[in-house]
Amino acid sequence: MVYTAEISRTNPTCFIFLVDQSASMVDPIGGEVKQRKADVVADAINRLLTELSVKCAKEEGVRDYFHIAVIGYGHTSVGSVFGGALAGRDLVPISEVADNPARIDERVKKVPDGAGGLVETSVTFPLWLEPVANGGTPMVRALSYADNLVAGWVEQHPDGFPPIVLNLTDGESTDGDPSAAAAALAARASSDGTALLYNSHVSDTGGSPTTFPDSDADLPDAYARQLFAMSSVLPSGVRSYAATQGYRMSDATRGFVYNADIVSIVDFLDIGTRATELR
Repeated sequence: MVYTAEISRTNPTCFIFLVDQSASMVDPIGGEVKQRKADVVADAINRLLTELSVKCAKEEGVRDYFHIAVIGYGHTSVGSVFGGALAGRDLVPISEVADNPARIDERVKKVPDGAGGLVETSVTFPLWLEPVANGGTPMVRALSYADNLVAGWVEQHPDGFPPIVLNLTDGESTDGDPSAAAAALAARASSDGTALLYNSHVSDTGGSPTTFPDSDADLPDAYARQLFAMSSVLPSGVRSYAATQGYRMSDATRGFVYNADIVSIVDFLDIGTRATELR
């Protein structure tokens, strides 16, 4: 269980993003910039999908090192949030993701003007995920949905780098205790290791922000401690990368973030998807 399998077009890995789309995601996220949680999470994932596409791009096009699923859960529904040509699909090769955003947004960005100031310019921003906030938090169903995807993946790729599941949520599960579903998912394994489940708790209930802890001692409540316990220990290669980004790491560090602000969500996604070198 060393997480060293080579990632290549013939031996890809997969990322599954679970996105809480419950009603409370309309609330503002922590930090100095007050934006809706749903907007911040959607923007962070859309940016990451663009970055993963660029990472896999070679002269002949985007290579399918990764397959991607983005699963939303809220109200009474759990399922793929892809729209347009990808509507209704779960795990999609990164080349098809890159070629098929649901729509292209135009945004304003400030860039240096060459004279010590800044000037506004218009940039394109591909969107695969739209911000949604409605109903409850069926996390058990979401984890079970991801478990089915992971089970099918490791059956088809028995020697590949294990699937990575990143769950972004702001509240307690409304369809039961998610611990058993999380444990079942994290028990799925290829010959290279068990599936990795990471959790980002986008909380507005207070308490000190906690990023990639190795203990639950400083977490403020039972639910945060539960999500910590559900989270996988970071593999050594991921810990090494995180350490270069200024995070303190130990052998017990888990893929968990509490009271996330915009920066920590971006870091959570970046570090969580740092699998290994591409070939």
